[in-house]
Amino acid sequence: MTNEVNELEMLARTQMPFGKYQGTPLIDLPESYVVWFQSSGFPEGKLGHLLGLLYEIKLNGLEHLVRRIQ
Repeated sequence: MTNEVNELEMLARTQMPFGKYQGTPLIDLPESYVVWFQSSGFPEGKLGHLLGLLYEIKLNGLEHLVRRIQ
C-alpha cells in the first residue's frame, strides 16, 4: 500500500518536465493530453509509468484520490 500512496503523491507533486504543459502538476494535465500519450506511447521511465497510472485514474474518475493529497 505504501508504494501506491507514494505514486499518488508523485502524481500530485510532480510537474510535467516538457512540452505545452511544462510545469503543470501531472494530476492537472488535461484528460485529452493524457489520452494522446496513451495512444501515442508513454515516455520511458518513471514519467511514463506515472502518466500510465494517471491515464487509468482519469479513465476511472478517481482524480479525487490524488487531489486529497495535493
